[in-house]
Amino acid sequence: MSATPRLQLQGITKRYPSVVANDGVSLEVLPGQTHAVLGENGAGKSTLMKIIYGSVKPDAGQVLWNGQPVQVRNPQEARALGISMVFQHFSLFDTLTVAENVWLGLEKSLRLAEVARRIEAKASEYGLHVDPSRPVHTLSVGEMQRVEIIRALLTDPQLLILDEPTSVLTPQAVEKLFVVLRRLAEQGCSILYISHKLHEIRELCDACTVLRGGRVTGECDPRRESNASLSRMMIGAEPPHLEHRDHTPGEVVLQVDGLTLERDSPFGVDLEGIALQVRAGEVVGIAGVSGNGQRELLYALSGEDTRADPKAVRVAGQPAGRMGPSQRRRLGLHFVPEERLGRGAVPSLGLAHNLMLTRTESVGRSGWIDVKALRSQAQEVIRRFNVKAGGPDAAARSLSGGNLQKFIVGREIDARPKLLVISQPTWGVDVGAAAQIRGEILGLRDAGCAVLVVSEELEELFEVSDRLHVIAKGRLSPSLRRSEATVEKIGAWMSGLWDAPTEVAAQVAANA
Repeated sequence: MSATPRLQLQGITKRYPSVVANDGVSLEVLPGQTHAVLGENGAGKSTLMKIIYGSVKPDAGQVLWNGQPVQVRNPQEARALGISMVFQHFSLFDTLTVAENVWLGLEKSLRLAEVARRIEAKASEYGLHVDPSRPVHTLSVGEMQRVEIIRALLTDPQLLILDEPTSVLTPQAVEKLFVVLRRLAEQGCSILYISHKLHEIRELCDACTVLRGGRVTGECDPRRESNASLSRMMIGAEPPHLEHRDHTPGEVVLQVDGLTLERDSPFGVDLEGIALQVRAGEVVGIAGVSGNGQRELLYALSGEDTRADPKAVRVAGQPAGRMGPSQRRRLGLHFVPEERLGRGAVPSLGLAHNLMLTRTESVGRSGWIDVKALRSQAQEVIRRFNVKAGGPDAAARSLSGGNLQKFIVGREIDARPKLLVISQPTWGVDVGAAAQIRGEILGLRDAGCAVLVVSEELEELFEVSDRLHVIAKGRLSPSLRRSEATVEKIGAWMSGLWDAPTEVAAQVAANA
C-alpha cells in the first residue's frame, strides 16, 4: 500500500445561517483503510461526506486526493476521480426503474440492457439481490439501500463513502456486506464509514475520527475500544440502560384476523391470512427481511390501503379495514412510517406545520390555526426529544436524518396514542437518541398504550418487545415471548420456515 494518503482534509469549514456544520475539520484516509466517522446526530458527519463527494461546497479548507489539491465541484467530478457515495437519504427517482437509476451515474455509452446485466452480476456476486426492471417506488427501504450500494460498487471506486449503510439491513445482509467491504479494502479501496452501530465500527473499521459539534474531538483505533468508550467519545456519556420490566397487558386494542390482500403492484407482496393481536400495555415486534410484506401490512394498518374487509382490522373494537388514516387517528391510532421525507414529513415545510400532518390540537372550531400554539407545541417536541434544529420553523429537509427521525417519533409519542404503529423507530439515530426513543416506547407501554414495532434491527426488537412475530413472503409467524426468542431462531424463521424442524430452518437461513 502507498504511504501517500488517498484522501486528506485540511481545515474544512462549512457554515449555514443557523449552525456551523463543520469547523476546521482535518482527517486523512489511507489506501485500503476502513475509516469510521463517528458522532451524534447533527455532529456534521453527513455534511463532511457531501463536501468530499462534491454535492456541498466548503467555505474554507482544502481537499487533497492522492497527495494533490483538488476542487470537487460536483458528484460527476467526484466519480471521475474515483469517489462513490451511498447516501443515508436515497438519491433515487421513484418513477424510474432500478436499472435506469443506476444508468444515470454511469458512462452514457453503455446500453440500458448492459447496465441491467451488470446490476444482476454485481448483485449476485455480493448477495444483494434486486430486480433491475422494478420501478423504485415499488421497493422497500431496505431494497432501495441495496440499489444504492450496487450503484456505488459498479463504479469500481477508489474511495467508497457509506452513510448509515446497514440501518435497514438484516443481520445476515450486514454480514454479507462486510464480506464485500473487506474484499474491497484488500484490493486497495478506501472506505469512509458512518454508522451509529458501535459494534459494527469495532468489527469493521481500523481507524476512527470522532466529531462533536462540527469539530474533531478525538481519533482512535476502534478495534481497541469498547462500546462504552466509543459512546463516551461521541456523546460524552454512556447511553442509559433500559429496564424492561414484566408487565401484564390489558384489553385488545389492535386485532387483525385473516387479513388477505393481493399486491397493489406487480412488484408487491401478497398478504396471506395475517393474524395478530396487540393489547394495551404491550409491545409486539415484527421482524423480517425487507421486502417480505412489511410495506403492505403497514399500509393496511395505517389506513393508506383501505381494501381490506372492515372486520379484518379492528382498532379499539371498531371495524377499521375500510377507514382512512384520519378516521383511525380518531380511534387513537398513530403511525410512524419508515420513510422520513415525503411520508413522515413534508421536506419544504417547517417543523411546526409538519405537526399538522397528524395533530390538530392547534386548529380551532372555526378552522383557524393558532400559530403561536402550534409553534409552542413543536418547540416542546424539539425540547423533549433533544432535536437539533433551527427552531420550530426550520424546514424538515434542513435537519439531519437522525434529528428528523427524533422529531417525527416525538410528534406521534407526544400525541399520547392508544395504539402506536411504528416502523424502523431508530433508523439513523445515534446511540443516545436510540436509547431515548426505545425508553419512550417502553414508557408508552407502561402507561397503557398498545405498541406495534416493525423493525429490521433484531437487537432493538429484543430490547423493547414483549412478544415477537416474523413476517416472510407475506405470511406472519406465530408469536414468541421475548424470553423464548433467540437471534438464531428468529433468523431461521425469516426464511418462512417456522413450521419446519429447527435444524432445517437454520440451514436454509445460513444459505440465504
